[in-house]
Amino acid sequence: MKEPSKRIEEYLEAIYILQTNKGYVRVKDLSNYLNIKPSSVVDYLNRLSKENYIEYEKYSFIKLTDKGMKIAKNLYERHNALKEFLTMILDIDDEIAEKDACYIEHGIHEETLERIRLFIEFVKKSPKGVPEWIKHLKYYYKNRMYPEECEEKR
Repeated sequence: MKEPSKRIEEYLEAIYILQTNKGYVRVKDLSNYLNIKPSSVVDYLNRLSKENYIEYEKYSFIKLTDKGMKIAKNLYERHNALKEFLTMILDIDDEIAEKDACYIEHGIHEETLERIRLFIEFVKKSPKGVPEWIKHLKYYYKNRMYPEECEEKR
């Protein structure tokens, strides 16, 4: 089976987020969310419907099919893992992390993503809380030098 294009993935993830948050999705909601003209959204929805990613008829709500839901949910989870890694480990600003996660989620290899997920889990479940080296790393990001306590050990 052919992988969906980045554009299809963007639409499916947007529909998933809107459906999860509001309980329903209209063309207007999707148009606003994606910042795309409603007429262009309708054209694309017809394509997604023909390819069995969504259920959509003119003037009705948009609903993900099982096929669309599976892809959308996976993308959403990828996005969240990447954003968490970017903010928690790399100390990237939320807004930048959001944009970068959107970009990366479509091309990252599954093995790389799994290692990121495991890394985050490892850090979160560390028996002594956030490891000291993460705090040192964030200090290094900010100051471009090691904290004094690290200098002593070098």
